[in-house]
Amino acid sequence: MDLDFSKNYFELLGLPVGFDLDNEKLSGNFRSLQSELHPDRYANASEQERRLSVQGASLINEAYQTLKTPLNRARYLLELRGVDLDSGQDMSSDPMFLMQQIELREEIESVKAKPDPLSALDKLDAQVRAWNRELQQEFADAYDADELEQAGQVVLKLQFFNRLFDELKRLEDQLEHELI
Repeated sequence: MDLDFSKNYFELLGLPVGFDLDNEKLSGNFRSLQSELHPDRYANASEQERRLSVQGASLINEAYQTLKTPLNRARYLLELRGVDLDSGQDMSSDPMFLMQQIELREEIESVKAKPDPLSALDKLDAQVRAWNRELQQEFADAYDADELEQAGQVVLKLQFFNRLFDELKRLEDQLEHELI
């Protein structure tokens, strides 16, 4: 086993460091490394090799889980550049985004009262996904331009949308359950 534990997640998975990545290559490289490092392949190896296999497989899994999700990948990229998003930053400095949050929350609340709530929810979900894609592009642009403070602000917005997707999914499940 020849795994360099000092490499960052992109290097471990054979990818260039950046927000935009080839998801097929990410998955393929992950599966290849996962197969190579699987602890079953080291069942008859020394204790140290078995331990390194387990640690390596765990590291590769963590790297894959981080890079496959745009929000986690963005946070990790900023972490690589020394940006700490857990230092109490908030979105209160962006009044337009605060207004958008309020409007989205109101729209979510009104979905149940619509004549066709599932259709209204689908429309809202599509709109939120489009905004989320725009934010991902905004992050990539800011990160590539080395505007890390702006990129950090975009990550905080992406976190809001991530929570919003969870809410939309719960509402969809609730509406489907009520229609049954």
